[in-house]
Amino acid sequence: MCGRYANSKSSPSMAALFDAEDLIAGAWTPSYNIAPTVQAPLVRRSRSREERVVELARWGLVPPWASDPAVGSRMFNARIETVSSSRAYKRPFASRRALVPADGWYEWRKLPGGGKQPYFFTRPGGVVFAGLWDTWKQGGDLTLLTFTVLTCPALGEAMETIHDRMPYVLPPERYAAWLGEEDAAEGELLAGPVPSLLDDLEIRKVGRGVGRATNDGPELIEPADGDPGPATIPGL
Repeated sequence: MCGRYANSKSSPSMAALFDAEDLIAGAWTPSYNIAPTVQAPLVRRSRSREERVVELARWGLVPPWASDPAVGSRMFNARIETVSSSRAYKRPFASRRALVPADGWYEWRKLPGGGKQPYFFTRPGGVVFAGLWDTWKQGGDLTLLTFTVLTCPALGEAMETIHDRMPYVLPPERYAAWLGEEDAAEGELLAGPVPSLLDDLEIRKVGRGVGRATNDGPELIEPADGDPGPATIPGL
């Protein structure tokens, strides 16, 4: 699962990167510890504007039929294997797909003696997760834009040793189809990450401070304990 990630990009830089209109207007502060239920940027296709937009949404999808938005705290991930048939996700999968920009994501490895060690997965230029968005309304007073991140089986032995699942990372050539700008069959959309993702992926042991949601800052993604880098992962 993906329960924490980092995004240090500014909204203007994301708007330029994805050729989208920036609707955040300075409301986003880059974060190295994005957790479920907080606001984070996503890129989606706006029907009313007929273009891509970058805007803030709450992480944890709240379906329109939910009686309480608190349900979103449990719906921050959607499994690639069931997303097209799930009651909660099949409608947004059909027509409300989004891109979720990130520097990288965190996973925790269970240690033999107890406890968990966090690792940060990243690559030059960052990554883009496949996401879904939806809106939830309460009367006429509140409209909540929310999103979820798709997950899939881990790619590669080193990743599997830490955690058996990962976010569904999209390559740039799939952005348009994922946003519904190009026709694509369900099998193409849910093909999973491309193997070349591993070519420049870095798996970095980091400090345990990321486990506390109130901690933030670039020090959270710095290598811990003199970790030598992706070629050798301590403890594996």
